[in-house]
Amino acid sequence: MDKVWLKHYPDYIRKEISIPDEPITEILKKSITHYGDNPALYFYGNEMTYKRLGELVDSFTAALQQEAFEQGERVAIMLPNCPQYVISYYGILQAGGIVTQLNPMLVEKELEYILNDSDAETIIIYEHLLPVLRSIIENTSVKRIITVNFEGKDTRDSVAIEFNSFLKRAKQLPVEVAFNPSEDIAVLQYTGGTTGRSKGAMLTHRNLFANVLQTYEYFRDTMELGKERTLTAIPLFHVYGMTSAMNLSIFIGAKSILLPKFEIQEVLQTIKETKPTSFPGVPTMYIALINHPDVEAYGLDSIRTCNSGSAPMPVELLKKFQEKTGAKILEGYGLTETSPTTHCNPSFGNRKPGSVGIGVPSTDYKIVDLEEGSKELPPGEIGEVIIKGPQVMKGYWNMPEETENALRDGWLYTGDIAYMDEEGYLFIVDRKKDLIIASGYNVYPRDVEEVIYQHPAVQEAVAIGVPDSYRGETVKAVIVLKDGMKCDEEELIAFCKKNLSAYKVPRIIEFRKELPKTAVGKILRRQIREETV
Repeated sequence: MDKVWLKHYPDYIRKEISIPDEPITEILKKSITHYGDNPALYFYGNEMTYKRLGELVDSFTAALQQEAFEQGERVAIMLPNCPQYVISYYGILQAGGIVTQLNPMLVEKELEYILNDSDAETIIIYEHLLPVLRSIIENTSVKRIITVNFEGKDTRDSVAIEFNSFLKRAKQLPVEVAFNPSEDIAVLQYTGGTTGRSKGAMLTHRNLFANVLQTYEYFRDTMELGKERTLTAIPLFHVYGMTSAMNLSIFIGAKSILLPKFEIQEVLQTIKETKPTSFPGVPTMYIALINHPDVEAYGLDSIRTCNSGSAPMPVELLKKFQEKTGAKILEGYGLTETSPTTHCNPSFGNRKPGSVGIGVPSTDYKIVDLEEGSKELPPGEIGEVIIKGPQVMKGYWNMPEETENALRDGWLYTGDIAYMDEEGYLFIVDRKKDLIIASGYNVYPRDVEEVIYQHPAVQEAVAIGVPDSYRGETVKAVIVLKDGMKCDEEELIAFCKKNLSAYKVPRIIEFRKELPKTAVGKILRRQIREETV
């Protein structure tokens, strides 16, 4: 299919972009040159300029190099959002290391697996998580522990050293490292392990640089270089937060307003005090905002663009949020394997509710048949979306078979079921593995969830398939109601019958007080399914 979506691009946005043959760390160096005295990071009232950030990154790099550090070594970061995260990330990369990003919520077994799979010898860790690390450290290759705390305590022992003390070890300027950006891995970004073992997507320096440039080019009409303020509540260890919050902000000389986690009252107060201009978030964050009784009082109108990613945005939620706050939500799409952004609804053109938009510059995509993945399907037909572009990963770390299965003839097979309309807008239907087959009919959970979200009493909803002796599978909905609202199973099923084909209507309704979520706020459909089956 021809790139029909390109006709939506205005003249000032390049449809194809060239990627500099430089490591991703160059974006920080250039911003230090252009915006040295501008604030780079804001953390609980404390600001750090780009110049100061550069000095601390240099110190981290030099201290690491003095530890007999070799290019290509993996270094794990297990921190919440904080300045030390940004310093560590760029310091590791500048030293030629590979950043292994760890979710601070990992349990012992998960942490041990990733540390062993990556063979990391150094970890930068939030001090309160040390007991988790110490319980499994003898089974790993970790030799060096750098701790971070927000109390200013100097806690060191025979193995661990506090972050600021580590920086003071630097006795000279960092040694410059030679890079091959197209081949050198910058980040091992581990998938959630929803289909088995967690896989480390190998993202090169070129992958990361490309995705920053692609994102900037796509949103350039909404950004003023050196003057933006990004509210960064989405975790930096998540690929979405890494690129859309941290790296993009560094590239445009923006001030990153860091929050360790999303807490609704703290987020609203921070918006009121700091007046951010952009907010990358996920649907559960927007659900929390829209259901806050006084959201209009906190000045959300300072935010020109709210990006939504990581999970599908229910159409009803998008409409309600924009009606209530006036903020414009641009839903996008991406994967761990694509650094992550591949699509977004354009700020410069038509936004289509329910769609994840059109491809960002230098990105090809098409829909192929679900069986063989070799036949391209016409507009409107449902199949698997496959993607090609400079942001697509090098492969999976130490997993040649999985790499061969995912990367075929230069295309990434995403595992996502979707269709494209006549204008090239992409509509994600569901994950292949989430498809429900009831009485031989394909039921896509998102179709069911979109309807349930229209019920005024529903705050969150997940549709899953459960075994059924007659139908093979039947649809079950797991629901969280809004505070103070009432609704029973009979009422909700009746509501669905009015708005869904009979085979899509949930036969089972379960009400819960909350749904399990990842640290980024994505609802854990797999866990709900495992708890049910």
